[in-house]
Amino acid sequence: MLGLQGVSKRYAAGAVAVRGVNLECREEAVTCLLGPSGCGKSTVLKLLAGLLQPDEGDVVGPFAGETAFVFQEPTLMPWRRVGANVRLPLELRGVRRRESADAAEAALASVGLGDRTRAYPRELSGGMKMRVSLARALVTEPRVVFMDEPFAALDEQSRFRLNDDLIRLRDERRLTVVFVTHSVYEAVYLADRIVVMSAAPGRVQAVIDTPRHPDQTGRAFRTSVAYAERCAEVSERMLEVSADE
Repeated sequence: MLGLQGVSKRYAAGAVAVRGVNLECREEAVTCLLGPSGCGKSTVLKLLAGLLQPDEGDVVGPFAGETAFVFQEPTLMPWRRVGANVRLPLELRGVRRRESADAAEAALASVGLGDRTRAYPRELSGGMKMRVSLARALVTEPRVVFMDEPFAALDEQSRFRLNDDLIRLRDERRLTVVFVTHSVYEAVYLADRIVVMSAAPGRVQAVIDTPRHPDQTGRAFRTSVAYAERCAEVSERMLEVSADE
């Protein structure tokens, strides 16, 4: 349903961002792109989302209108209230105001901010702003959500809570999620499949399937032996990739 076949991308300045990338993202699963800064993770994400076009190779799916993108920053309009920020994608589609407002309220409730519809972004914490950004992505009811290190700037507790929310929303809405992160710990916690990328020009160096039991969330999993062993395995693969460079 979603993937890259032999994709390469060169930027206007001449630098090759990614070369010969083959990637398959499973439906209704979380695929995490993991690797060092500058390895092309965000480029791969934008290629999959259709925000960039490849110089070589093919992008497979998804269909237009079935995707949403969550960026590193919340990118909220400070002059619009929270509800108005969330309903913006529907306004751009020409959805009637009452219908878009109802959808925005439902999306905010799904991320735990049902009581903040009338607030302004300046009145929210960093974690709350990112929840609003996530609600804005969900308001169009996408099948696929692309996320570019959305929780990297948050404190640990906010990050943990949003990781749990993302897993819950994936299950409730049967989402396909492609998630960029620098964190081995976050990737292991979230992912059904981890794609380890090498330094630029980016290439896929390892694919690690990490099937998770539905109960493997929250503090119990984060403090479990299974989680520690999985993190150690992925860290070792990362070291192997670095040594091969």
